[in-house]
Amino acid sequence: MKKSAKNMQNYLDVLNEEQKAAVVHQGSPLLILAGAGSGKTRVITTKIAYLISEKNIEPWTILAVTFTKKAANEMKERAVALDERAADAQIRTFHSFGSWFLRKYAEAAGLSPSFTVYDDDDMATLLKKSLPSLSQKEVKAAARQIALAKDYCLGPEDDLSFIGSEFDLNEIYAEYQKRLRATGNADFGDLIMLPVLVMQKNPEIASYIHNRFKVIMVDEYQDSNIAQYKLLQMLSGIEEGNDSYVCVVGDDDQSIYHFRGAEVENILTFPEKFPGTQIIRLERNYRSTAKILEAAELVVNKNEKRLGKHLIADKGEGSKPVLTFLPDASSEAVFCADLIQKSLKAKEGGHYSDWALLYRTNAQSLAFEKEFIHRKIPYVIVGSLKFYEREEIKDALAYLSLFANPKDEISFRRVINKPTRGIGEKTQDKILESAISLDNEGNPIYKNLLEAAKELAPSLSKKAREGIEAFVKLYETVNTYLDNSAPLSKFVERIIQDSNLDEYHRAGDEIEGTGRVQNLQELVNSAVVYDGNMEGLLSFLDSINLDRSLDIQNEVASEDSVTLITLHNTKGLEYNKVIITGLEEGVFPRQDKVGADLEEERRLFYVGITRARNELYVTSSGKRLMYGSWQFMRPSPFLREASSAFTILGNKPFGFEVKRSAGPLTFGKSADTVFGSNSASSAISSLSEKWKKGVKLYHDDYGYGVISSTNTNGGEYVIEVTFEGGGKKKFLPAYQAKSLEIIKD
Repeated sequence: MKKSAKNMQNYLDVLNEEQKAAVVHQGSPLLILAGAGSGKTRVITTKIAYLISEKNIEPWTILAVTFTKKAANEMKERAVALDERAADAQIRTFHSFGSWFLRKYAEAAGLSPSFTVYDDDDMATLLKKSLPSLSQKEVKAAARQIALAKDYCLGPEDDLSFIGSEFDLNEIYAEYQKRLRATGNADFGDLIMLPVLVMQKNPEIASYIHNRFKVIMVDEYQDSNIAQYKLLQMLSGIEEGNDSYVCVVGDDDQSIYHFRGAEVENILTFPEKFPGTQIIRLERNYRSTAKILEAAELVVNKNEKRLGKHLIADKGEGSKPVLTFLPDASSEAVFCADLIQKSLKAKEGGHYSDWALLYRTNAQSLAFEKEFIHRKIPYVIVGSLKFYEREEIKDALAYLSLFANPKDEISFRRVINKPTRGIGEKTQDKILESAISLDNEGNPIYKNLLEAAKELAPSLSKKAREGIEAFVKLYETVNTYLDNSAPLSKFVERIIQDSNLDEYHRAGDEIEGTGRVQNLQELVNSAVVYDGNMEGLLSFLDSINLDRSLDIQNEVASEDSVTLITLHNTKGLEYNKVIITGLEEGVFPRQDKVGADLEEERRLFYVGITRARNELYVTSSGKRLMYGSWQFMRPSPFLREASSAFTILGNKPFGFEVKRSAGPLTFGKSADTVFGSNSASSAISSLSEKWKKGVKLYHDDYGYGVISSTNTNGGEYVIEVTFEGGGKKKFLPAYQAKSLEIIKD
């Protein structure tokens, strides 16, 4: 039943002036530039209902797409609540629409009408079957790069050199496509790219789609990739002069997913690509206080590539955000725990769920988890497992536990075939059976499982025998690494490296794999305080087991918990009180971020700041465990850019000044004493001897390259490497030498 115009007018009356202008706009293409907390979902859902109720647009001619099923469901529910006929509109995710289109035009797309969609694992499996000569690591890398090529709407015949150079991607992509098409199925990239290709090659299909969808709306447009932009272009028929109404909603300042293929240029160039575009800015913020928004604006205003807007707080001034400088990362965890506990003890009371603690990478959660566990502060990890529950951490601990106790069956089973050594479950069962003897009372007694495996090996297949020999040799070798003169972290690091556990977990998805290796490094860091002997190892394992048992005891069914979450995962969320941690060069922003990459890191900080409703705290540590040893840290350059918006606590680093000009954070000449050693010049001289122009290198992520230039910046020796793929990256060899292998001529 159609809702009356009077009711619709009531819905319009609750909107502010800019929101209402966006809802009633018609005719030309529209870009709704929606700032954080500006009520964009209300606008887009009201607009759908308005078009149906007031402009008599047939619901089935409306297509609205977004990125997640949750967002699409919410959009549909809210639109239907305003006008029941909105249920007939196409409100979907991008991929859901692609699937609908390809079901309809399967033959034109070269698919079976009953096609299934292959996920990442299916892609890797099919690729391995297509090209058996590829190693598992190469298969995963190629699958990732093929998916990225499809995000760019590129086929195997196109130039793919900018995506990867470690193998012939075009040839591998072509073979994969042949096998995929032979199955009649599609992968996720096809769900976006194939509709574009079908409409390009079949004008009659494109014409039908243009006539079918007279209104096309896209939510979160800043997260779109090239293929999704081309799909919008084809759906709208803009190049053919089609009169479809196009409306996109997004925020260029919240474009933070370039690593997933998102292109901020899509929203920045929308007015150029869709002539006659009107831009309506939603600048009234209903989430945060004015003081918090001031800090956010000071940060993001430093970006050159943005359309620009000024957020206005609806809820008043609020208190000034607090920036706290702390001596080290351990003090940072204590400070955050103190802050939370003191707020709950205050007269006004409060809840743990008021608080969210944000960090750049998952590996940073460990220090906070340990502190919270011991203080019995309930917490929940959003978007990832708790530190000790992560697969890579369990693997590393199993290797260590088996070294400490060679009779540990659970640890033995977990790692003997990880990475794969050709030792399956049946072989493992045989080893366990051979290791068991009975005492006088008939109770089973295990002997050393490594010895049992070694004794059984000659009777097994060649592959299993070689796998067992390699596994036993690993443990015989690492036994020599326990050294009283070195911290336990060196021993832990060698086990992870010699077992190839780091390579095994790095070989997965580029982003996930990097995160897992960082988690392993964080485990190494946590072992620094223990002696490098068996007693130190046992103490280390005991402390972890205690943490894990306390964690289980502290788990409560109540939702009243502190949220621990990465900055990327906070998108779309909000909290009463927010702490953003780790604001140091090399942590946030990440190392070697320049140009567009640095601007995205800055947008990520902006997103973190604008998650806070009432209170915002930011922390920066002067010293942090990295790569198994303490590193002196410099404050993030973002802090300098926004420092005037903060109340500053703690010992302000020497040379940290509030400056209005753009550029990197600078320090006085005596900063070497504060941030490193008094012999900085000799250290730089030593580095420049080894890492000089012309030296050939290999990097796990970027491949082969050569040092093309060197310089000293802020007391640090910096090298720039030009890689075979054409990309250039900067490194600080004082801290990143482990990721760079010098190639001898």
